[in-house]
Amino acid sequence: MTDARPNRLLDAINSPADLKGRSRAELKQIADEVREEVIDVVSVTGGHLGSGLGVVELTLAIHSVFDMPADKLIFDVGHQCYPHKILTGRRDQMRTLRQPGGLSGFTKRAESEYDPFGAAHASTSISAGHGFAKARDLQNGDNHVVCVIGDGSMSAGMAYEAMNNAGADKSRLIVILNDNDMSIAPPVGAMSNYLSKLVSSRPYRGLRRIAKKVITPMGLESPARRAEEYLRGFAMGGTLFEELGFYYVGPIDGHDLDTLLPVLENVKAMKDGPILIHVVTQKGKGYAPAENSADKYHGVSKFSVITGEQSKPKPKAPNYQKVFGQTLAKLGETDDKICAITAAMPSGTSTDVFAKKFPDRHFDVGIAEQHAVTFAAGLAADGMKPFAAIYSTFLQRGYDQVVHDVAIQKLPVRFAIDRAGLVGADGATHAGSFDIGYLGALPGMVCMAAADEAELARMVVTSAQIDDGPSAFRYPRGEGTGVAVPENPEPLEIGKGRIVREGTTIAILSYGTRLGEAEKAAEMLAAQGLSATVADARFAKPLDADLVERLARDHEVLITVEEGAMGGFGSFVLEHLARAGALDTGLKIRPMTLPDIFQDQDSPYQMYETAGLNARHIAAKAIEALGRGDIAEINRLASA
Repeated sequence: MTDARPNRLLDAINSPADLKGRSRAELKQIADEVREEVIDVVSVTGGHLGSGLGVVELTLAIHSVFDMPADKLIFDVGHQCYPHKILTGRRDQMRTLRQPGGLSGFTKRAESEYDPFGAAHASTSISAGHGFAKARDLQNGDNHVVCVIGDGSMSAGMAYEAMNNAGADKSRLIVILNDNDMSIAPPVGAMSNYLSKLVSSRPYRGLRRIAKKVITPMGLESPARRAEEYLRGFAMGGTLFEELGFYYVGPIDGHDLDTLLPVLENVKAMKDGPILIHVVTQKGKGYAPAENSADKYHGVSKFSVITGEQSKPKPKAPNYQKVFGQTLAKLGETDDKICAITAAMPSGTSTDVFAKKFPDRHFDVGIAEQHAVTFAAGLAADGMKPFAAIYSTFLQRGYDQVVHDVAIQKLPVRFAIDRAGLVGADGATHAGSFDIGYLGALPGMVCMAAADEAELARMVVTSAQIDDGPSAFRYPRGEGTGVAVPENPEPLEIGKGRIVREGTTIAILSYGTRLGEAEKAAEMLAAQGLSATVADARFAKPLDADLVERLARDHEVLITVEEGAMGGFGSFVLEHLARAGALDTGLKIRPMTLPDIFQDQDSPYQMYETAGLNARHIAAKAIEALGRGDIAEINRLASA
């Protein structure tokens, strides 16, 4: 916690109730202290900084006006929730943020009664808020539901689907659009703030009701309503939201408590239908390094509060995503049909490397994975070679489009699946656990997993040459293994794995970057006189049938290892062996997958330790299946 200072008001705020009755001057001081606290906390823990700094006053105003947790506050994405956590009794725990056993970096139902809905993916708040509003109505409740959605999240169709439904349903719901990057609003100033107070006020709304009674018998209600909407739209913007059935208020300055508080009080008193408040904020507000950074310090590692310099360890090897971006950019030099698509993650996926060379062939579609997939399908259908670079956890949102728009039509869309496997501090919501199973189930899909950065480069080249159907290659977050990436990577033979170590008794078949751990496990087994073959599957589909059958035939034990949930690579191997009759002769086979739980945040190594997928676990599993060997000795070697 930040050192206590004389007259520090934040020290007395243990719940939103402690904000009630505070003067404007006191609330402004508390806002400044919350901002200082967020900066101080994130400098120690790392995490999302700019988005939280931008909503300090807004969060404070919401908690001052409404009555949480009886009223429901739903943050979209959740990475803007750090001020909310500070104000809702979690200030003393903030230095455990994103740490093992600590606070989540997002809203989380299990963490606090003030987090009614967990969110780490975008554009869910209005749908969830509408659900809360209908549940309230069906149970004869009278509480308020407030959703805070960032303008980036408004790029996803789900937000508009929810607004269309809520607007037609006329549920009492308050949506606050936090406009901090897209500049979709006219300039915010005194006149805009004045008009927002006016149209949300009781006298103005009373006048509207009187006018409605007068003109309805005359048949002029619809023309008059449209005239009033367009007049307000001309002065303030928001006609689109009015057409969706929301009463629009804004834009207003999201850092001006003298405006925010009365507008929220006015809106709280409104009882009819859904309302959208358009609030303009500055991402990174109040911290110069964040304000001046291109990404407003969206996500940061530990940093110096004084200088803003982040303490990033010097990488020993290039990150996997950087290898992907550089390989794709190089391919783009000789093939003008190659293009790159990302869903609001150009730097995260390193498609920005491609964009610098070929801006006309790079497409950032925003937080819209469904559109990204079908857009890629359209490009492929007309002869282009699209690479859709999407995190595994986000590709789940476009799965219907992968099935219907890509796979059924056999279109050669290439899926670069970043953040495969466990991801550390972002926890369960960002883990790439399921893509092996959900893509491997699709007819005609070629599925690859890179064991190291050189293999990744070869898979990018391989995917570029697949023109008769879809393909996908997965790779983890973070640094590679340090192997040299070839200057001109050769494509792989489709559906063929490789043997990296020959043995006789135990076969370890790895899919992905657990290959290094499999090799370490083989060394541990060799120390006990147990000979192990280690193979890199490379492909989950089409499976290397010859390799799998050979490993089953020539060894007593077969272990499959993958960084994915059950129902993936190991299941494909088991099904193939069962169909081939290879399980009829007493082969001992053990699939090793991620456990059947959602794992909370931790260091990547510790997460795999918990998952049981490190070298000692692989070796122990082999000894357990074989029925001979010393597991205690394996554990001793692992801790040496």
